[in-house]
Amino acid sequence: MTSAYPLHWPAHRPKTRLRERSKFKTSFATARDQLFAELQRLGARDVVLSTNIELRLDGWPYAGRNAPQDPGVAVYFSYKGKPMCFACDRWDYVQDNMQAVMKTIEALRGIARWGSGDMLAAAFTGFTALPPPTSGPVGREWWHVLDCTPDLPLDKVETIYRAMARLAHPDATGGSTSKMAELNAAIAAARKEKSGQ
Repeated sequence: MTSAYPLHWPAHRPKTRLRERSKFKTSFATARDQLFAELQRLGARDVVLSTNIELRLDGWPYAGRNAPQDPGVAVYFSYKGKPMCFACDRWDYVQDNMQAVMKTIEALRGIARWGSGDMLAAAFTGFTALPPPTSGPVGREWWHVLDCTPDLPLDKVETIYRAMARLAHPDATGGSTSKMAELNAAIAAARKEKSGQ
């Protein structure tokens, strides 16, 4: 389930380490409205705007809140029946990241308008909202990934997983989304196998 608040960052996309000040001149409300208008022009359905800005009772983010520490924006939607996600955290402010996503969608819509629809379809494959991998690389069983034996009790496997996850997390030095995804897939496989015993 994709949450609107707090930010639900796509698992396959690395986070920006050093953010920059953008040259966009926009307010939060303007960026939000332009983003939703561009998504509507695209034909997006089931749109969820996910940020670290709290939501009002009507489900829209508050426009007058202080900037959160993580200004990332992820927009989840379906396009021609396929789940998509555009995410940006390159800029210092949430509204600038929303503006960047809006500009990206606007440019992709331009590709379709200029008569290169097949290129648009190809471009959109890069924004498919991918689920985390369900298993590790070929030949890597869950116990190899977690560096343990397959007969180890689940509680011990969980302890190993948590220790490895602290080091593999994308926010940790030397961590990455691919390492974390492999660990998550391994513990899921271990839980499934051990619960079936």
